[in-house]
Amino acid sequence: MSAPTQRPKVTEREARQVAEAAREQDWRKPSFAKELFLGRFRLDLIHPHPLPAQEDVRRGEAFLAKLRDFCETRIDGRLIEREARIPDEVVTGLKELGALGMKIDPKYGGLGLTQVYYNRALALVGSASPAIGALLSAHQSIGVPQPLKIFGTQEQKDTFLPRLARTDISAFLLTEPDVGSDPARLATTAVPDGDDTYVLDGVKLWTTNGVVADLLVVMARVPRSEGHKGGITAFVVEADSPGVTVEHRNAFMGLRGLENGVTRFHGVRVPAANRIGPEGAGLKIALTTLNTGRLSLPAMCVGAGKWSLKIAREWASVREQWGKPVARHEAVGTKISFIAATTFALEAVVDLASQMADEDRNDIRIEAALAKLYGSEMGCLMADELVQIRGGRGYETADSLAARGERAVPAEQLLRDLRINRIFEGSTEIMHLLIAREAVDAHLAVAGDIIDPEKSLSDKARAGARAGGFYARWLPKLVTGQGQVPGAYREFGELATHLRYVERTSRKLARSTFYAMSRWQGRMELKQAFLGRIVDIGAELFAMSAACVRAESLRATGDHGREAHQLADVFCRQSRLRVEELFGRLWSNTDDVDRKVVESVLAGAYTWLEDGIVDPSGDAPWIADTPPGPSTKENVHRRIR
Repeated sequence: MSAPTQRPKVTEREARQVAEAAREQDWRKPSFAKELFLGRFRLDLIHPHPLPAQEDVRRGEAFLAKLRDFCETRIDGRLIEREARIPDEVVTGLKELGALGMKIDPKYGGLGLTQVYYNRALALVGSASPAIGALLSAHQSIGVPQPLKIFGTQEQKDTFLPRLARTDISAFLLTEPDVGSDPARLATTAVPDGDDTYVLDGVKLWTTNGVVADLLVVMARVPRSEGHKGGITAFVVEADSPGVTVEHRNAFMGLRGLENGVTRFHGVRVPAANRIGPEGAGLKIALTTLNTGRLSLPAMCVGAGKWSLKIAREWASVREQWGKPVARHEAVGTKISFIAATTFALEAVVDLASQMADEDRNDIRIEAALAKLYGSEMGCLMADELVQIRGGRGYETADSLAARGERAVPAEQLLRDLRINRIFEGSTEIMHLLIAREAVDAHLAVAGDIIDPEKSLSDKARAGARAGGFYARWLPKLVTGQGQVPGAYREFGELATHLRYVERTSRKLARSTFYAMSRWQGRMELKQAFLGRIVDIGAELFAMSAACVRAESLRATGDHGREAHQLADVFCRQSRLRVEELFGRLWSNTDDVDRKVVESVLAGAYTWLEDGIVDPSGDAPWIADTPPGPSTKENVHRRIR
């Protein structure tokens, strides 16, 4: 019998230290969202709306035209859903189209698209098949190309990028059966064997693209030893290396064509030349890669919103109840308005963050995280509203609708497919904590030592002096601002009132955060529900800002400007209601009693409430043990040629 998996024993504090060490510590460039959380509405950082270069537009539009034709003629989304697999000939066609190399520089054989057009391509192909969107996104947003682009050596770029641009699919392997957002407990090891080789052992779970990948970027722990700093490290691994086994292809409630599996490494020899960056830099590489990589998910949520709006408009105008189309009934009309306004705002958020990423003038780590958080949450809400608008037909599958002669609208599939976005690449809960940490960075930089129990009294005294100076300058600026000037932002017309609201509310948000830190100090990190609401308010303010700036940009160019202003206006009105509710729940909520109920649940006080049911899930372990060693299962890895 195999020994159970040995995972590093870490305390909560040690786990936090690992995560903190992986953060980008410095802010070398301005950040609109960071300033927003500090109560400073830096409209100048996003207005006028940045625009792509004409040559980038020409190349991007040319590729989108080819991709659209491919989607309309070569992709059968219902077939992919039915067979739970993307046909090999479709993937081959995407390779020939250059879709694997959308973000790779042309000198390596890629298309060199901007982030803006890469995201638009994902929205387009994702509307034809979300599984294909996920395949292309996982390959380029978090797979091997992006970390190589940022951290790879020239030799690594020359070796791998031409393959990744045209023929080879990549996957990103971090998660393990018992390790999700707590990488300090990572068990996969990469043991140095001489000066030029590492030996990998371990098991990775939820390896998107892993079943069909040719190249893997693997995070593994290098033991500290003489000549080796050790730590979590990134490696490029050939998927057909001896000792690599795909033991299982996972199946999910949505994205049924997703090639996601369980991959085991046993004695896998990896050249030291395939290590990305230095030892111990793996998590920093992963987080930096995700700074822009996270934009792919909200981009596909934009595509989902556009499709939801199209179906809602067409269906609700022909379906009649009580003598008129259901769209004319307010109960349905408000849902259509929500979908239209939210789609406009979400596209504004993604396009703005993407263009900022292309220009590289701003630090967009918070903006990208907010886009992912907001897009994944709003995307699910829009899909749910579409199902409701469609009624019983929304719950019925596309194949069933077609079989009885009706239009094959996969509304229920959309809802299932989008649900994973609230978990992928950082769950909503983790995104709340990640963004909150960045939002309070300025406070921790000046006052963090005061609440750190391991700091000496002299350290705390110095921190107190720094904090006194910082807050003496900062707090007075939170009292008044442009949001209280009636004529401020008048160039935005009727939208000016919303920008004044954003300015006032950003200061209120900063005051609320400061008050909470003063009140709870070291316990602030435990107030996750509070921090989540703070972040959600910031997300709404960012979305309102992006919507107004986009609407004004469209008005200035004469491109549906009047309609854009109308959509921005209704979105901001809806958003303001959500913001006010969130502010109310900052201080009036059930957080304390919720914690008491949780303790009682865990103590078994309510097991009587579970009587009267049967549990179909059986009695297998919650998390299967995956001890290191050779695989005993068939290798289900397959290559697409």
